[in-house]
Amino acid sequence: MTTQKQILYHAVAFIVVAIWGSTFVFTKLLLLGGLSPAQIFTLRFIIAYALLLVYCLAKGIRWVASSWQDELLLAALGVTGGSLYFLTENSAMNYTTTTNTSLLVSLSPLVATALITIFYKSQRLNKRQSLGTLMAAIGVVLVVLNGHFVLHLSPYGDLLAFSAALCWGVYSLLMIRASSRYGTVFITRKVFFYGLLSMIPYYIWRPGLGIELLATQPQLIWNLLFLGCIASMVCFLAWNWVLKKLGAVVATNYVYLNPVVTIIFAWMILSEQITIYLLLGTALILLGMFLADKKTL
Repeated sequence: MTTQKQILYHAVAFIVVAIWGSTFVFTKLLLLGGLSPAQIFTLRFIIAYALLLVYCLAKGIRWVASSWQDELLLAALGVTGGSLYFLTENSAMNYTTTTNTSLLVSLSPLVATALITIFYKSQRLNKRQSLGTLMAAIGVVLVVLNGHFVLHLSPYGDLLAFSAALCWGVYSLLMIRASSRYGTVFITRKVFFYGLLSMIPYYIWRPGLGIELLATQPQLIWNLLFLGCIASMVCFLAWNWVLKKLGAVVATNYVYLNPVVTIIFAWMILSEQITIYLLLGTALILLGMFLADKKTL
């Protein structure tokens, strides 16, 4: 891998995480408009899937995997990286604090690294990389807690938040096998398809997509288009591509930056304060990511 290409892969990973960190603004506006978390997820995935479907039709990209085992693998990606991840993350905030949810979900790279090193001996970390991953995780704790080192435990909500982190870890693990067999566009389209398909039982229980709210509040459509076109379609394509190029462990470590970007956007848009804990935590995350990157050793 040339230096220029390596820089490109890392830059793309950073941009994707930065965009994902900004989505809280658009999601919050949609929630205030009356849409539920499940409706937001479904509508943004419908937009992303429709766009990818048009592209795949034009390019003649394959429709099914080579075997039913691989098709099940792709279905698992759609559930773990799509429906189940978003439902557990958003539902967690109904039962526990935002701080607890943010902290547990932001530690998903630690979960992913643990799973990957268990199942793939070739990707096990050395002592320096393990230290880097631990430093980045400590940095996330400092950023999310922001000096308020008191957690209000709520077993059910905290379990949901950890389940979201576990889902993302499993998604990263499964992507190693999938990306070695299929192209990024094909995998991403399947993730959207199975993510939507697995939501059907939810809508049998709670019917309604909330389309009528968009008709009465057309300003919400722009937020939804950003989430569907950019944060979902473009970012999932880019992220799956980066996972393939950098490797799941190195790429997933960029998720540690998610709460940092979120707080920076909160400072820019909501005038929230930047504290010494954010600066110290960010420094630990960046140093930890540097140490965890195999190519820097």
